[in-house]
Amino acid sequence: MQYQSQSVAKPYFIAAIGLFIGQILFGLVMGLQYVLGDFLFPTIPFNVARMVHTNLLIVWLLFGFMGAAYYLIPEEAERELESPMLAKLMFWIFLVAGSLTVLGYLLLPYAGLAKITGNALFPTMGREFLEQPTITKVGIVVVALAFLYNIGLTILKGRKTVVNIVLITGLIGLALMFLFSFYNPDNVVKDKFYWWWVVHLWVEGVWELILGSILAYVLIKTTGVDREVIEKWLYIIIAMTLITGIIGTGHHYYWIGTPDYWQWFGSVFSALEPIPFFIMVVFAFSVVNKRRREHPNKAAVLWALGTGVMAFLGAGVWGFLHTLAPVNYYTHGTQITAAHGHMSFYGAYVMIVLTIISYAMPLLRGRAAANSNKAQVVEMWGFWLMTVSMVFLTLFLTAAGILQIYLQRASDTPLPFIVVQEKIELFYWLREAVGVVFFIGLMVYVWSFFVKDEEGKSA
Repeated sequence: MQYQSQSVAKPYFIAAIGLFIGQILFGLVMGLQYVLGDFLFPTIPFNVARMVHTNLLIVWLLFGFMGAAYYLIPEEAERELESPMLAKLMFWIFLVAGSLTVLGYLLLPYAGLAKITGNALFPTMGREFLEQPTITKVGIVVVALAFLYNIGLTILKGRKTVVNIVLITGLIGLALMFLFSFYNPDNVVKDKFYWWWVVHLWVEGVWELILGSILAYVLIKTTGVDREVIEKWLYIIIAMTLITGIIGTGHHYYWIGTPDYWQWFGSVFSALEPIPFFIMVVFAFSVVNKRRREHPNKAAVLWALGTGVMAFLGAGVWGFLHTLAPVNYYTHGTQITAAHGHMSFYGAYVMIVLTIISYAMPLLRGRAAANSNKAQVVEMWGFWLMTVSMVFLTLFLTAAGILQIYLQRASDTPLPFIVVQEKIELFYWLREAVGVVFFIGLMVYVWSFFVKDEEGKSA
């Protein structure tokens, strides 16, 4: 760690991991509710567990992105963060607001939560992933503006690099697209049309810029390859991301009441969306193969390589499987979508946050460059347990989805939804089993930070 203000990233990373644990626990609860419908009912109904699971995913990834920015931007800009105190204040505001929102989901009926938070005055609640009360959304905007002010001034007053320019571009896009969560038209087609401007243009647009810049930073630090080489790769990745991702939003417009031309736009540009992820795989392995030094943090390099591969498989391959309109006609809203969603979020965004945490946390905790070899072995066990279990979870959901499509939509004698759910129950049990393995892998990853080295010192 070169700059004192980089230390503000540490609480963001700790909160991210804590919320990640909560997200997986609620995922396991949901998995059981798929096969044991009364599990924890009425204490935690399925709709509440799902809200908490998805909202924790978004919040902990935002904590991770903010921590990554606070860590790498001072080093890239070659100056201290503009206001470490503001970063610490926003951390607590964001954490408290997020925690109160989750408690509201768990302790109050959703309609009651909407009433006491004044949703009737400015309705924004009730949409998937954007269930947060309006007051929480306002709080998120305040935190985002303070965050962008802080890192923006740091960059403006310091060195401008491709890494920090791409990162802040992605973060500004993230904040701008979130503003569409306040637009809640009565027309359901318009609602879904602009809803995707938040969800799709986050995960298949500006978030990919954040992913690329963090990956580039870690590879610069761990390989010693010339910055110019890595920056050229980054330019290509972000260009292809924006070209394919923005118009690729059309693959969400196929069946919601929009004009037919979206089926062509969506199919053509979505079919190109795996390209930036494939380039990312080639980029990561090419840079690591050309490395000028063996960095002691082998776990961080493993996470970086894994990010490229898993993002390509989840967002690229599994996204392509059902992105063409004639195929999506049968697959939309099935377990194929769930398979794609799980692997793509894990591969692209969970893994890049864990990559920067793996690289930065040893330095934030006063290590020279990496955790002890013993701790890294434990961390890599966590990597493989989580990654392999996510691959199997995706395969099981894909098998469930294929069977669901045939029985429910493609068969000459289609069966009712609930009947089909009973027939694919085996895959839900298998999904729950590998979900438990994933949680064990996460716990192993957390444990790696507390492993004692040969001299008895933690990690």
